[in-house]
Amino acid sequence: MKILGLDSSGIVASVAIVEDENLIAEYTVNYKKTHSQTLLPMLDELVKMTELDLDTIDAIAVAAGPGSFTGLRIGSATAKGLGLALKKPLVEIPTVDALAYNLYDSRALICPIMDARRSQVYTGIYRFQEHKLVTVEAQMAVPMAEMIEKLNARGEEVVFLGDGVPVFGKMIQENLKVPYSFAPAM
Repeated sequence: MKILGLDSSGIVASVAIVEDENLIAEYTVNYKKTHSQTLLPMLDELVKMTELDLDTIDAIAVAAGPGSFTGLRIGSATAKGLGLALKKPLVEIPTVDALAYNLYDSRALICPIMDARRSQVYTGIYRFQEHKLVTVEAQMAVPMAEMIEKLNARGEEVVFLGDGVPVFGKMIQENLKVPYSFAPAM
């Protein structure tokens, strides 16, 4: 199965092509332009570089949020337009779940954090059990202080990742009582 993936839910925009379990190509941009300026040119470049015939894809996956309202609208509209034109199904992928999956088979709790502004984060709590991502607490929008309290109450090691790490890293360092680490930015 060949899938075209689009993510414009956060600061970074990404377009990828995956076939079965193999990443064929990925284009990621973290620059000062809006996703409306970058997403389609990125897709066009990826198609050219891989000599992909878009008719050969089986589905289009799109980041479904939470995230930037405008970014989500741009990604959804792009995916929907492509899906209609190509007669391909769309698959929604929760953004926070996708972030957690980046730490495949981590033994610690996984806590993706996306800056939601006003001292809040889009987040959730996850773990891997038997090589499968398990949702411990579903995605939510909460004050970062509340998330720190939840993690302290759990008493387990935790790994943070996402664009909220640079924003809330100091707050985590000062208030989290359990062992923790920050995954490197990808």
